[in-house]
Amino acid sequence: MTTPDHQSPEPRPTAKDVIYRSPMALVAGVLLLVLAGWLGFDALVRGHGRTPWLALAALILAVPLVIAFTLRPAVFSGEDRLRVRNPFRSVTLPWGEVASLRSGYTNEVIANSGDKYQLWAIPVSLRARKKAARRQARAEAAARGGRSGGLGGLGLGGVLGGTGDQDGPTRAESDQIIADLRATVERRGPAGTAQGEVTVRWAYEVIAPAVAGAVLLAVLLAVG
Repeated sequence: MTTPDHQSPEPRPTAKDVIYRSPMALVAGVLLLVLAGWLGFDALVRGHGRTPWLALAALILAVPLVIAFTLRPAVFSGEDRLRVRNPFRSVTLPWGEVASLRSGYTNEVIANSGDKYQLWAIPVSLRARKKAARRQARAEAAARGGRSGGLGGLGLGGVLGGTGDQDGPTRAESDQIIADLRATVERRGPAGTAQGEVTVRWAYEVIAPAVAGAVLLAVLLAVG
């Protein structure tokens, strides 16, 4: 008589990371790459003398830098860690190692060690922040008017509120993202699986070709 095999429970599927990127940076990066490819290809095909070599060196230098500052930056928010992919390095911070997230003229994550890492993929828009502040002020004015009554019981805010700019979000998108990340730190920071060390990896796949292009360009310009 054989005993039935007890199958081990299937691993619980992990939640996918929430990815934050700058749409404007992606659009700008694609346009710059198209422009660089068009001009570089034209110089390579139709150029004379040193022109094709200069164009090749410029492309080797410019393309990695454009990718690094526009297409590469991203922030990955997972269940156990925050991964920050900046132009020249990637930083992985378990939630337990995140001390705070700061939003001023730039957005930064601060580790327990005191090290600061800028969130390139979440740029601060002062214009969006001012616009959201105006919406917040209008919403608060409408709420005060509604509580005070008047004008047939509708309140001044009910008459002036209407639709339009007030109906938008009362917080800039980048500030809302930082608020969401702070909430994740509070929720997941104490978890046992969210502990560990901060790791930093330099993006040599971007740095190496950019340095090679810069050296080649410098040599070509030096030899005249």
